[in-house]
Amino acid sequence: MTKDLTVSKNMAALVIFLMCCLFPLKGWAQTGEAAVNALIESGFEDVGWTENEEERIYVLQNTAYRLQALGLAKAIDIIQKSGLPVAKNCRIVVTENNVPQLSLSYRPTAGEDSSHATVRDWDVSYDLGSSRRELSKIDKKNRSLYKIDIVVYPDFSFQNLLITQIYQVLFNISPAVEVSMWKGMRLTAQVIFPVYNEYGDSYKQVRQGYMTLSQTVRMPYNTFLKGTVGIFNNRRWGVDLSARHHLVKDSRFSFEARLGYTGVSYVKDFAWHISPLKRWTWTLGGSYYWTRFNTEFSLKVEQYLLGEKGVRFDVMRNFRYASIGFYAMDLQKASSNGGFYVQIMLPPYGRHKRKHVRITPAKYFGLLYNAGNEVYYGKNYTPELGTSYAYRNNFSPYYIKSELRNY
Repeated sequence: MTKDLTVSKNMAALVIFLMCCLFPLKGWAQTGEAAVNALIESGFEDVGWTENEEERIYVLQNTAYRLQALGLAKAIDIIQKSGLPVAKNCRIVVTENNVPQLSLSYRPTAGEDSSHATVRDWDVSYDLGSSRRELSKIDKKNRSLYKIDIVVYPDFSFQNLLITQIYQVLFNISPAVEVSMWKGMRLTAQVIFPVYNEYGDSYKQVRQGYMTLSQTVRMPYNTFLKGTVGIFNNRRWGVDLSARHHLVKDSRFSFEARLGYTGVSYVKDFAWHISPLKRWTWTLGGSYYWTRFNTEFSLKVEQYLLGEKGVRFDVMRNFRYASIGFYAMDLQKASSNGGFYVQIMLPPYGRHKRKHVRITPAKYFGLLYNAGNEVYYGKNYTPELGTSYAYRNNFSPYYIKSELRNY
């Protein structure tokens, strides 16, 4: 009897010991799951979490808010309310089409009460820390794959080429279907509907716009590669490859390279006309981000569509809802040229969740003014929709950090 009582006491002690050991782990798991569920409820996609000895890691894609900084501020608020890990770092990895772009990290100091942390206490960088080897193991919920965005792009252009008319105006509405079917992939199919045309007969009919398939890959050391095939703008079709590298020690400095091999593509009388691929274009350049004024400077050497080479200098100032830039070009076979451009973020700015199909206006509406009025030389193409001048702000750590101070 005494022996049975001793065994029962030992078993009870063992159960209590195991429960004491497991309760903290259960608490951490509940905290992580609670944050994931709250993020999904707020409209974030590709959401998951894991934890190692160094840090707790969340991964998410912000498809709920147009303003990236606003969306990330909401995500931080949700995670902080769910509870930050004790005496351990916390990291949020931000993705696009499941490709990691940047991360936000909170590192508590010794004796700091993490319950009083604010959005301003989080660092933003391209560094993924220990999460790089953990990301493939995370079970993501509310996946973005196979979900469809129908994005309506307004297209406004103007030129001054006639003596008898101050400006010729062109305005189109160009909806596009955008979908991702695997990691880093984006399929785009666009139709252009003319609304107002003073550019001539070739712009008067309904025609296809972008028809592209792109693939993005993140390499080590803050290097991003992208390949795009299909029909581009400026009457081009073909293949485009690009690379962008941000310095590890100081990511304000970056370098980029791009290579295109294209032919002519246009629609006339509802027939698609193409030429063989025979034109090489390329770009080599670098940029610097001046954090104090959210201003980016870039210098590029390029070869354009008519085979001429040139040098282009850009300076672009970024604000919350707009980016304004100026450029200057020195070209072969033509006089120097320049101008300015404006990129304006379109509403709505609040939360806009996506189920399987979502219809939205384009994120940015842009205008470009060619001061030199050069028609032929210094022309290039853009290989993909959604790659406007201001688009890089969505994943610029310095720009996002400056905007987080306002929340």
